[in-house]
Amino acid sequence: MEKRIRNASMWRLPHARGLLLAALCLLAVLAIVGCGSPREQAEVEESTFGVTSDSVTLGSSLALSGHASYLGTQTLRGALCYLNHVNEGGGVHGRRITLLSYDDSYDPPRCLANTQRLIVEDKVFALFCYVGTPTTVKILPLLEDARIPLLGMFTGANALREPFNRYLINIRASYYQETAAAVRHLVKDLGLKRIAVFYQYDAYGFDGLTGTELALKEYGLEPVARGSYVRGTLDVEEGLTKIQDSQAEAVVMIGTYDPCARFIQFAHEGGFTPIFYTVSFVGAEELARRLDESFGPEAPRPLVVMSQVVPPTEGAGARKFSGGAQEYVELLARYYPDDKPNSVGLEGYYNARILVEGLRRAGRDLTREGFIKSIESIHDYDLGPGQAVSFSPENHQGMERVYFTQLKDGGFTLVESWRDVLNEFRRPRREGAP
Repeated sequence: MEKRIRNASMWRLPHARGLLLAALCLLAVLAIVGCGSPREQAEVEESTFGVTSDSVTLGSSLALSGHASYLGTQTLRGALCYLNHVNEGGGVHGRRITLLSYDDSYDPPRCLANTQRLIVEDKVFALFCYVGTPTTVKILPLLEDARIPLLGMFTGANALREPFNRYLINIRASYYQETAAAVRHLVKDLGLKRIAVFYQYDAYGFDGLTGTELALKEYGLEPVARGSYVRGTLDVEEGLTKIQDSQAEAVVMIGTYDPCARFIQFAHEGGFTPIFYTVSFVGAEELARRLDESFGPEAPRPLVVMSQVVPPTEGAGARKFSGGAQEYVELLARYYPDDKPNSVGLEGYYNARILVEGLRRAGRDLTREGFIKSIESIHDYDLGPGQAVSFSPENHQGMERVYFTQLKDGGFTLVESWRDVLNEFRRPRREGAP
């Protein structure tokens, strides 16, 4: 009854053959969940794929190499440091948690192949901690076919929220919420009207662009310019020229750390000094590091603001939320002593906290449907100050809060006064400015 697919590298095959094998994978999944008598179907639905008497196995596909590797690596390590901690304490209901993780290099076809392998060959209980919009959107058809939950994605894409999918469990706030909050601060608190958008030309970038356009529309505005780049490249010059010519006062950036850093560097060198705002997926620590490398120690710094969906891990403002991040900081030091605490890893840690709470509530008789229902029973679960997580059968996004941080002294710290941001914006920041 169960079919196993041995070739885990289908993404390397010619297109037509790759599609055929993908179809065979889907047939294998359907054979597992959709054939036989009604009684057999019910037994399959309540099956315990990935569950033994002493273990539960999960699967993840995320970028562990390539231009988004920092995001995938830190998401994974943030989750693993908590899962390792739980396993050292005996696991959940006597079961240790195993996480199989495959590298997709932020490449959607490769993510699809990895996910097919996890479902059909590895027979994991659930999918966990995926990274990126184009990659995660690619595997959505598999979830309902296999009736397998996916929890804790490092992406705020609206496509993972609408239409509602009970097999998708988001924890973080969405990009629409991030960009809406950012536009509100830019327009109402800073009085800016000329706002442009620089975005990655794919599902992730389109989602952020749409969210920004919808937010601006609330104030009778629209982007003064739109510029883009191709995912996996650093070709930002054309997009920069379009935006620079518009004389934008602020640029909303929907990309990854390398192209965004290059855009900011080139803009600053050319005397273009708007407020640069980025969404959380950009990766705060890597963006800060790259910008620090691009500017000399005495050079004026660009004004960069970033939204976050978890509290900051550094700076004076972080102390307000230390209860939510302190365990992550301690566990990271224990299991990955060479890593610095960071917002990406903290999000992975939060994902693992919710995963474990769901497994705990599901009890010893663990099934996929029971696990989903246990997640839906979580209400006002405390992750720390200001970090209450709630789900329901109609709501599969646990958190709503958005934070804002500003690049200062080589790192991103909490924005506590938008008046201070405005005053800094009014000061000259060009190279050689007094």
